[in-house]
Amino acid sequence: MAKLILNGEDEMEIADGEAIKDACEEAGVPFACEEGICGTCVVEVEEGMENLSEFTEEEEDFIGDEGTERLACQCKIKGGCVKLSF
Repeated sequence: MAKLILNGEDEMEIADGEAIKDACEEAGVPFACEEGICGTCVVEVEEGMENLSEFTEEEEDFIGDEGTERLACQCKIKGGCVKLSF
């Protein structure tokens, strides 16, 4: 099981390889299109970027170069711990 920490408060365990969308939505991350087009669900990865899936084409189109931002609707957690803020 992987661990997702949101805004330093909410800790959730989710299965390795699972999309983080549902956990983020439950914690209050806003969503709109859910297809990586609108950017409503941008989150800041504070720790554990290596534990998330590779950048998608949609993220590259919206965010540009890989930095610390990700689209929550596009990410899966590979394992370990990921700390996000929004």
